[in-house]
Amino acid sequence: MQAMDKKFNLSGFEEVDLSKEFNKALKDPIFKMLVEKSKLKEENLKNYTSILEECASEYTNCTKCSSLLDCQNKIPGHVYLPIVKQKQLYFEYKRCKHYEKSVRETKHLENVKYFNTPSMLRDATISKIHKNDKNRFEAIKWIGEFYKNYNPDNKMKGIYFHGNFGCGKTYLIAALLNDLAKQGHRSGIVFWPDFLRSAFDNDFREKYEYVRSVPLLLIDDIGAENLTAWNRDEILCPLLQYRMEEGLTTFFTSNLNLKELEEHLSNSKAGVETVKAGRIISRIKQLAKEAEMISKNLRN
Repeated sequence: MQAMDKKFNLSGFEEVDLSKEFNKALKDPIFKMLVEKSKLKEENLKNYTSILEECASEYTNCTKCSSLLDCQNKIPGHVYLPIVKQKQLYFEYKRCKHYEKSVRETKHLENVKYFNTPSMLRDATISKIHKNDKNRFEAIKWIGEFYKNYNPDNKMKGIYFHGNFGCGKTYLIAALLNDLAKQGHRSGIVFWPDFLRSAFDNDFREKYEYVRSVPLLLIDDIGAENLTAWNRDEILCPLLQYRMEEGLTTFFTSNLNLKELEEHLSNSKAGVETVKAGRIISRIKQLAKEAEMISKNLRN
């Protein structure tokens, strides 16, 4: 049956001339471009005038958009467009260039799990590390060498960074792990004090298993936790023991050096337990090289 040039609107009182509306819409250069690109005849397109106008509007938004944050379309990061398949007209959402860029830049996050850590660490990368402080030179050099030489088949030691608050210890290792994740290497970053506070959550066993066995792990801010004999002997010690036996690379950050950490770990409600604290320290020394980093507070 031949398509009709007229139809009634929903109220039934006013006729709309489809050809007239279609020709009017053609004055919009974006609408006209979409029509010409379809290579379909007007009689096949004019029934979709309002939808094509919507597509033109979304496409126009895209031409003016500078980032995902500026997106004005119904579905952020997507544009509604006409698609021709076997000479039939369809409409579907397509990802915009900003969305595609975001996907590429964050795909590595599939290989990194963050536990109770600041969201800014997800954007950390070696290329963004501040290199204008000579006090950080050795630490940055170590990070670069580790990145260049990392081989998952080798049992490589991590590092125990200790130093003043806010000097960038955590960011350096997060940047390293994020960049290694872009090469497909799996890792975990765990803010230790909060991780321990979640020990009675329903999903803690699953999280603990991941942290225990992931190939690359950062235990962040160890020594800042509220120590109990239980979380020292039943959580930390078995975790370190397993990673030591399996040769899994482990990193640590702390405001305490290893001697100070040993003192912290020896004091619990059960009293002073130097032997148990010493066992923890011996495992850390097997897993990581101790290095001090003193620098200005980058958080100020």
